[in-house]
Parts: sequence; structure tokens; C-alpha cells
Amino acid sequence: MITTAATGFAAGLTLIVAIGSQNAFVLRQGLRRSHVALVVAVCALSDLLLIGLGVGGLGALIEGAPVLLEVIRWAGAAFLTGYAVLAARRAVRGGTLDTAGGAATTSWRAALGTCLALTWLNPHVYLDTVLLLGSLAGTHGPTGRWWFAAGAGLGSIVWFTALGAGARFLAPLFARPGAWRVLDALIAVVMLVLAVLLVVR
Repeated sequence: MITTAATGFAAGLTLIVAIGSQNAFVLRQGLRRSHVALVVAVCALSDLLLIGLGVGGLGALIEGAPVLLEVIRWAGAAFLTGYAVLAARRAVRGGTLDTAGGAATTSWRAALGTCLALTWLNPHVYLDTVLLLGSLAGTHGPTGRWWFAAGAGLGSIVWFTALGAGARFLAPLFARPGAWRVLDALIAVVMLVLAVLLVVR
């Protein structure tokens, strides 16, 4: 069972570590030290829920309802485009990092809303967690699939915690406005590319 959980852990990390909208947002919040625990918790708990639903059989239901994925695809593309525009504006205006960890520049509600949208309006999240991990878990039998899910869920928790907490070590670099411009420009590009891929797939 430990081997099955380790397999799930590796599979979960392989899918989660790839650059995406969630990771870009967690990194930015971690650098700003803004509601990091909340953002990490939302991302990890969302993954746990989606993985559990996938292992429980939701994947088959989603595959039978392509209209649902189509709605999520266009909503996600619209949101990612909007977020890309905001990131591009920040890149043009520039900014600095509050290395002293002062008051957050955004409310926890705004951070929560953005995090939920980047997670639940992203079709790739459903494809990775519900469909792919759910299918992989199914190959380990009735009992083993939940060990696989536990390992994948642990991988999500470890990754998002490391990304959110570890970002602070980059604080000296991002004390310079130029570094923020580069980061926001990269985030804008990533978000826009993801939005285009969702539309033209």
C-alpha cells in the first residue's frame, strides 16, 4: 500500500509542478506574503476534493457530459485572459515588494476569489485530477485506489506549501521593481497562452 501511495505521490507531483495559473498565483502571493496560508489551503483542499471525486467515479460522469467541460473551458479562457491583462498592466506600471511583510495590498476575499476562480474555472484541473488521476487510481483496485489518491493528495499539499512558503527566499531579488515587471510579464504570457490553448484545442 505504501508503494501505491508513493506512486500516487509521484503522479500528483508530476501533474501539479507544471507551470500553470495556480502555481503562478501561489508564487506571486508567496512573494508578496499576502494571504499565503489561505491560498495554499484553498489550492491543496481543492485538489484533495477533486482527486477524491475522480477516484470516486466522477470522471466517468464528466466524460459523459461534454457540454459541462465546454462551459468551463470558455469561462476559464475568459477569466485567464482578464487575469493576463491585469498582470500586463502591473508589468507596465512596475512595483516593489514589501520585504518587511507589511499589510497585504489585497483583501483576503479578493485573494480567495481569484484562487477559487483559477482553480475551478480551469478545465486542465479537471482533466489532471478528476480524469487522469482518477483513471490511474482505478488501476490499483478497490482499496489501492484510495492509497493512490492519498499519495496524490499529499503531493499536492507538499508542493503548494513549498511553493507558497519557499517564495519568501526570493524576496531580496523581488525587492527591485524590475524583477516584478519581469515576473508579471511572464505571468501575463503564461495566462494568455493557457487561455488561447483552451480556446483552440
